[in-house]
Amino acid sequence: MDIIAYINWDASPEIFRAGPLAIRWYGLLFALAFVLGYLIMSRIYLGERRTQKDMEALTLSMIIGTIVGARLGHCFFYEPVYYLSNPIAILKVWEGGLASHGAAIGILIALWYYTKKRPKITMLWVLDRIVIVVALAGFLIRLGNFFNSEILGSPSEVPWAVVFSRVDDLPRHPAQLYEAFSYLLIFIYLYFSYQKKKNELTDGKLFGLFLILVFGARFVIEFFKEIQTDFETMLPLDMGQLLSIPFIVAGVFFLWRASRPAKTD
Repeated sequence: MDIIAYINWDASPEIFRAGPLAIRWYGLLFALAFVLGYLIMSRIYLGERRTQKDMEALTLSMIIGTIVGARLGHCFFYEPVYYLSNPIAILKVWEGGLASHGAAIGILIALWYYTKKRPKITMLWVLDRIVIVVALAGFLIRLGNFFNSEILGSPSEVPWAVVFSRVDDLPRHPAQLYEAFSYLLIFIYLYFSYQKKKNELTDGKLFGLFLILVFGARFVIEFFKEIQTDFETMLPLDMGQLLSIPFIVAGVFFLWRASRPAKTD
């Protein structure tokens, strides 16, 4: 294979370094996801006459739920033996290792706690709106993975294959970009669907669509990725696909629930 025919990617994960302090693309994009999410959700909360205090509490809940859930998801879904044997390593987030399925579970738990303390805000009301910014965050985080040359695609000879020269000399599917731009399109669709129908939005509809679209895309794109851990070779599908199936099923349920005619007395 002539690797000159493919896109060579050797960008440094670091934007700049000053002594022990390094600013990395992944960290910058991760932070940008929260900043943009805060701005969009603030606009939604303001438009629907929710308080700034509730918005700030939501932001804190999302940050904690995302980081804790994503970290624990990686540790226990992908490398449980190592982390159970070395529990202190779970805290070493700077060494890498975050899982989107774990983040999804962490967010759900955080939002359950958030709405439990606020009887006037229902879980589905928040979920229908928060998934808009979660899809945008997914886009930015996968771009960060691309800059890190991680979550690699499988070897390929397609014309747009990328050689991640910091890893090896094999042309590969740019699976991170497949996923990133899928999430960007889903964000655009959900955002404009909300803007168009926010006054007649049925509880759970956008949440159901989000689950089906995001995890459906994830299921398909996993066919173009390298497996992340050796034990996945013994599974009928890889771990990302197996974890996506319950979310897709849940999405179908919430979409069906939202499509039912409203009960009348």
